Amino acid sequence: MTDDSAPNDDEVPTVSCTRCDREWTLDTEFADLGPGSHAIEQFALDHERHTGHFPDDVTPWIVQCQRCPDGDQFLSERPARRWAATHARHTRHAVRLEGPAGVDDVVSDDDDETHA
Repeated sequence: MTDDSAPNDDEVPTVSCTRCDREWTLDTEFADLGPGSHAIEQFALDHERHTGHFPDDVTPWIVQCQRCPDGDQFLSERPARRWAATHARHTRHAVRLEGPAGVDDVVSDDDDETHA
C-alpha cells in the first residue's frame, strides 16, 4: 500500500460526541475497512455499545416488541423493518418501529401477505 492509496484529510470522516466531549477522526477505521465499509455506522454502533449513547447527529431506528422484551436499534430503516417483520412472523407479536424523523409504525404478522 502506498501513500497515494490513503484518503485525503478532507475524505476522512470525523465523529463527535458532546456527551463525551470528544471528537474522533476515523482515519484508522476508514483505512482498515475501506470505502463502502460502513465505518461511520460501525463506529456509532460500537460507541453506543461501550457508552450507552450514540455520537452526535446519530439517531437510531428503534424496534421494540409490544409483547415480549425483544428489541434492537438500527442505523437505517431497511434492517429495522426486516427485524420487525421477521420477529412478527416468527412470534406473531406486533413490533413497534420508531424512526429518527418521528416515523412511527407497527409491524404485525397480519402485514405479511405471504403468511398462510
